[in-house]
Amino acid sequence: MAEKNTVARPYAVAAFRFAQKAGRLAEWSEMLAFAAVVVQDPGMLALERNPKGGPERASALLLELCGERLDANGMNFLRTLVENKRQGLLPEIAAQFEELKKEAESRVDVEVISAFPLQEAEQAQLAEALAKRFGKAVNLSSRVDEDLIGGVLVRVGDKVIDGSLRGRIEQLASQLGI
Repeated sequence: MAEKNTVARPYAVAAFRFAQKAGRLAEWSEMLAFAAVVVQDPGMLALERNPKGGPERASALLLELCGERLDANGMNFLRTLVENKRQGLLPEIAAQFEELKKEAESRVDVEVISAFPLQEAEQAQLAEALAKRFGKAVNLSSRVDEDLIGGVLVRVGDKVIDGSLRGRIEQLASQLGI
């Protein structure tokens, strides 16, 4: 998994820098997302695994399917991936591109998990507080996990803020050696 991230990063960064310089971040985001969906299609994956010319046919089909949805620069980028046998990295490249785009737009995705459904006013208040804390606009999504007992668990990237009652009980039990 870490290897895919490492190999995909230069491609994602190159695509991002090009798209940013051209002022076409949204278009490139859509193009990469579409190409990522195509390479993950079960039929495409089966064709690629076929030892009788499958990988070459899969690459040609990928270029053909994406041709209408990608501009000339997008096609060149895709051809580069195909020539280097890196088209399988498209989902990771698209994900890393999105992270770079969010960073450039000063946005952050936040997942809030609560014991009970949050009211809209509570969500707005929480989003405002998190925006101040992280200095970025917040895309808030929420879900309910009754196992939390009470409070909330906030996930921002690889950071977790555990304000749940379950988390506090576990912390107390750990301190007491239970």
